[in-house]
Amino acid sequence: MSNSALQWSTEDSARLYGIDRWGNGIFDIDTDGDMTVALPDCASVSIRKIITGARQRGHTTPLLLRVENILADRIKLLHDSFNHAISTNSYNGNYCGVFPVKVNQQRQVIEEICRCGAPHCYGLEAGSKAELALALANLNDNALLIMNGYKDRAFVDMGLWARRLGQRCIFVIESLDELTLVLERSTSLGIKPLLGARIKVAVKVAGMWTETSGDRSSFGLDSRQLVTMLDILRQHDKLDCLRLLHCHLGSQIPALDDIRAGVNAACRYYASMVQAGAAMGYIDFGGGLAVDYSGCTANLSHSCDYTLRDYATTIVNQVRSCMETAAITHPHIVTESGRAMVAHASMLLFDVIDVMHFEAAQVPTCPAASWPTILHQLYALRQNHPATATAYYHRATELRNDLRRQFQNGAITLRERACGEDIYLAIVQQLARQHTTDLDNAAAAAMRQNLADIYYGNFSVFQSLPDTWAIGQYFPVVPLQRLHQHPDRRAIIADLTCDCDGKLDRFIVNGREQSTLPLHQPLAGEIYYLGVFLMGAYQETLGDIHNLFGDTNVISVRINKDGGVDYMQELSGETVADTLKQVQYNYGELQENLRRHAERLVRNGVISVDERQLALKQFATCLSDYTYYRTTAGD
Repeated sequence: MSNSALQWSTEDSARLYGIDRWGNGIFDIDTDGDMTVALPDCASVSIRKIITGARQRGHTTPLLLRVENILADRIKLLHDSFNHAISTNSYNGNYCGVFPVKVNQQRQVIEEICRCGAPHCYGLEAGSKAELALALANLNDNALLIMNGYKDRAFVDMGLWARRLGQRCIFVIESLDELTLVLERSTSLGIKPLLGARIKVAVKVAGMWTETSGDRSSFGLDSRQLVTMLDILRQHDKLDCLRLLHCHLGSQIPALDDIRAGVNAACRYYASMVQAGAAMGYIDFGGGLAVDYSGCTANLSHSCDYTLRDYATTIVNQVRSCMETAAITHPHIVTESGRAMVAHASMLLFDVIDVMHFEAAQVPTCPAASWPTILHQLYALRQNHPATATAYYHRATELRNDLRRQFQNGAITLRERACGEDIYLAIVQQLARQHTTDLDNAAAAAMRQNLADIYYGNFSVFQSLPDTWAIGQYFPVVPLQRLHQHPDRRAIIADLTCDCDGKLDRFIVNGREQSTLPLHQPLAGEIYYLGVFLMGAYQETLGDIHNLFGDTNVISVRINKDGGVDYMQELSGETVADTLKQVQYNYGELQENLRRHAERLVRNGVISVDERQLALKQFATCLSDYTYYRTTAGD
């Protein structure tokens, strides 16, 4: 073991995995090497101990852990940041926070957001009839309800009746046809609407989700359509109904300068609408507040170069400056920050069920006379390698590829190929130990890939982490234990699905993108746990049932001041029968089909009645079981 490994500390792990950067003080490591969660005024709690409590309550991994305190903390931080910017910059309007329901529609999440958001009159944004229904059932008094998306008659009528019931519902107009419908239904029902206009801001932002900004955005009115909207409202004597300007600058915007430019552009539209006679009063900048998934604090797609306080201060200052230049009253500022509110609160926790190592097993001590030429060449290369490490690596790989071609052509046997693969791995392992700094970047990366272990995780990428597969999203991945020990392996993580895309092979390590993750060798009898963090936004409703792996167990906890844990809600993951039902299979019909088949076998003397009964009992047990692997090892 190297001196660096012997001297490894929890601080080294915090730097390696970026915990001290993306964790926002919420996540840390205790003296036992366990990953912990802690919040202001609360003692830290080992996540592994939370898992133990979940197992005692009948919920094994994989499980989705939600920490309710984190939601409350993030919502408070958002409002405190804006209120601080307002008070220190002599701003005369208020801040109105709104959570976009699409980011996480789960009942536990929405109810907790509304509960802890009540002191701040934290509102909701709905973009469909289903989202509108759940929003109306949970909305706090005096909170805003922003209604985005395409609206049919049922959507509009429900929003108008919500107005009659005293809710502050604002219809954000996305098209002129939509405006006509809202005005018609308003007249028919005799209910005066509150209206907003969504405009296309020409500023194009950086990041992964850029198509929601700029002239070619799918949503909103351009300047010509906005003028027409103002004219229509004037003709109907409804300019006093137009209260809000809405724009969506983008999602996960990494650069504060882009936000500043977008705010300036939106403010110019707002001022023009006031000057045209619209009542106005609110300016809504939509989403865009980024989460620093990589912990790099930089203008990069998975990071951001600003803090939440920087974000709030920039918006408040820019709006104040623009409005004062136009001699217009400061509007109330609305943002629809979703990702930054819920990402930290949810984490996927799973166990490693197996590991595949790529290491030389049995390297011969001397060449055999009966060997084919290719084996002699590989063996000789190991004994007398080229002067440079890069040339050594490339020559070994060239011979390994030739070895595989010869096996494919039938020129060598399976045993001879296996021997050659062992010699090749021995060469590469020697290079990895002695010459990594001498290899060029491409050779070093290829070598790491060749030697990387595969850790098989008890989860489904497609169910729990769809964005890692669909759009290359990064999420921090960290061992939950032994973080006071040096991680001696490099690995990628494969899931349970029979799909080559079911893997995690993009990580941020020491602040840089890497294709492998440092991990520990699991110990005999140990359940080695991994956690995927910052995944509370979008992942829970985007997931699918690839290979019929269903929803995981869900545990919602609250951390107490003394470090105790209250298990607030427990949801069992889907069973085999649950997922089969989603693809139109009936539990009873499946059992009956198997019963008939087993009965035919009894009649034909193939099995006994007792065997029939045991098989049917096992089938019923399988249908009622968790879709994921059940780990039997002890903690």
